[in-house]
Amino acid sequence: MPGPSVTGRALSLLAAFDDRHRSLTLTELADRAGLPLPTAHRLVAELAAWGALARTDDRRYVVGRRLWDLGLLAPVQADLVETAAPFLHDLYGATLATVHLAVRDGTRALYLDRVRGHRSVPVVSTTGSRLPLHATGVGKVLLAHAPTEVQDAVLADLPRVTAYTLTQPGTLRRQLTRVRETGFATTAEEMTLGACSVAVPVRRDGEVVAALGLVVATLGRDRPRLVAALEVAARGIGRALGGPAPTPRPGG
Repeated sequence: MPGPSVTGRALSLLAAFDDRHRSLTLTELADRAGLPLPTAHRLVAELAAWGALARTDDRRYVVGRRLWDLGLLAPVQADLVETAAPFLHDLYGATLATVHLAVRDGTRALYLDRVRGHRSVPVVSTTGSRLPLHATGVGKVLLAHAPTEVQDAVLADLPRVTAYTLTQPGTLRRQLTRVRETGFATTAEEMTLGACSVAVPVRRDGEVVAALGLVVATLGRDRPRLVAALEVAARGIGRALGGPAPTPRPGG
């Protein structure tokens, strides 16, 4: 049986990077890709020459800028990020909180854009990172509107990120129902200690295409104000994307 193609080997090297492995040595790349070191050395050199990988001063490799530039050409990013950008900045100006725009990528939340807030609240997300759906505000919104098979897959495996992460499928399923009813999701130190979040869906033609969220130290009495600000921004993004504005939720 033939082994993997050259393209497959190169892709396995790129796939070696993830949220917990953002920089790797050549040996680590070879190990994670399952390739002999000489093969990895040759392919990594070619990828670096093309710009898919970049070598740091400490002889480690990171994802190259050229891959990011290509990724920006993907329709979901090119259209959505560009359209949403002014609304994200307006939302930041109104709240001074960290603003997130995310879409669902399989069973993870992919963060397309972020505006970092001034307040000293711990935030683990970065643009391009993928975080658990069940432990993030934007993730819960995306999960609540995901197909049944995606929900079942996520609910079957709920790893604990902090002591406050929801790991009971029944509790999370009830929470997702509540998200669909109220139009927003919240978290309380479920992804990062010292950080809470609130998020709402972004709709185009009635379909949830993204989630818009804020990260703050605590929600408390500010929750209605933050939800209202998010909903205004989400409706604006939806209109700018070309879809009809969603009907505001009762009391929103």
